[in-house]
This record gives sequence, structure tokens and C-alpha cells, in this order.
Amino acid sequence: MNLADKGRQLAKRGIIAQLITSLVLIVIVFCVKPDHTVAVIIGSITFIIPHSFFAYWTFRYAGATKSRIVAQSFNQGLKIKLVLTTVFFATAFSLLNTAPFPVFGAYVVAMLSQWFAMVWLSRKS
Repeated sequence: MNLADKGRQLAKRGIIAQLITSLVLIVIVFCVKPDHTVAVIIGSITFIIPHSFFAYWTFRYAGATKSRIVAQSFNQGLKIKLVLTTVFFATAFSLLNTAPFPVFGAYVVAMLSQWFAMVWLSRKS
């Protein structure tokens, strides 16, 4: 068993929690205020896609002998996550002309769902 397997599994479960929470939010917004649905979808994917890429990039390597590569992967993943997030926000506001509140609101909900999932899943295991 790889040292990164536990972290990798925890990250997968966190991403699943983000997806479920975002889908519930999208359905609620679609029922209550349908004109903001696209903005909520964009806000959700603005967090989920870069964070998923970061999780994948971070858990590629594990072990004491690869500590330099692990740290390098973490740094690279963080930089790529920042660039992807910036691109998604720039696209949402410049090309798609979405309302800022639903985009940022969905982004924050996805981020908080990941935090709460990590706390809950780490206590559970």
C-alpha cells in the first residue's frame, strides 16, 4: 500500500462531496431562480476542476525517498490550481457576463463543502 493512498482516497471522497453539494445547490437555484443557474454551475466548476487537478497532482508521489518530488508536485499543483481558477473567473466575468454573487456564492459553497468533508471524513477514519 502506497503512503499516498490514504490521502488520495480522502481527496476523492472530498471531491465527491463537492460534486454532490454543488449538484444540490444547482437544483435548488434552478427551482428558485433559474436565471442564475448558469452562474452557479460556473462558480461550482471554478472550484471543483482546479481543486481536483491539484489533488491529482499532489498525490502522484509518496515516500521519504521522494520528499523533494512530493514538495515540488505540491508547489506545481498549487500554481496550476491558481492559474486555472483565475482563468475560470476571468472567463465567467468577461466572456459569459455572469452575475458575480451567484458565481462567488457557488464557489464558496463548493469550497466549504470540501473543508467540512475533510473534517468529517478524517474524524470518521
